[in-house]
Amino acid sequence: MATPDAFYLPLGDGRFASTGLTRGPWSPDAQHAGPPAALLGRAVERLPDARPGFRVVRMTFEILRPVPIAEVTVAARPAEAGRNVERVEAELRGPDGKVAMRATALRMRIVDGAAPEIDVPRPTAAPEQTPEGSFPVRWDEGYHTAMEVRFASGSFTEPGPAACWFRMRHPLVADEETSGLCRVLTAADSGNGISGELDITRFRYVNADLTVHLRRAPISDWVGLDSRTTIDQAGVGLTDSMLMDEKSMIGRAAQTLFVAPW
Repeated sequence: MATPDAFYLPLGDGRFASTGLTRGPWSPDAQHAGPPAALLGRAVERLPDARPGFRVVRMTFEILRPVPIAEVTVAARPAEAGRNVERVEAELRGPDGKVAMRATALRMRIVDGAAPEIDVPRPTAAPEQTPEGSFPVRWDEGYHTAMEVRFASGSFTEPGPAACWFRMRHPLVADEETSGLCRVLTAADSGNGISGELDITRFRYVNADLTVHLRRAPISDWVGLDSRTTIDQAGVGLTDSMLMDEKSMIGRAAQTLFVAPW
């Protein structure tokens, strides 16, 4: 079977066919949360009645159940608006009609030149200076084959903090250019995967949420994560990731993990 050329194929009316490129590491039938998070981000960016001059600065996702590799429906709607900030809500439903992911986006009014830039340099080597890596996943096709990854420190098979660069090999939606926000959201959910502290064959550490704060969009196709995971003995974990591009830090991501033996 030929490899699909996008994570999703548009079907109209907010419906999308999920391809095998969305497959995650925990089940052959469920998506990695990165692509559906990006699909929700796309819906927020394309909201017809969104006010101009505003930019997404934060998105919080609640992952209520596994997202199946099937037809999904995405919808976004304005929630509340102030003078300088507004809130947008979005949700993704599976073929059974149940909400699988829910998102809240905070959009902020931007004015170029309003303040001097205060930057934080990236703490790792650039992607072109790091070797290409791979995911230790059993499936032949999925998120692990759809993303190019390069480790600046750590690895998937080495427990502990890690820094890794991600680049999408395919567009999010067929025949569309993927936005900077969507590139970040596709990668940001991988923090717990690159900085895992436990043996993936003995434990699952699935995130139940994802919050992304974004100062600006990446300057190229590469998105970097510098991640660390901590775990409480009760089975609750937290992954904190610095988000970066080749120039500097662009934001942060946080994930709350459900940790349990298989």
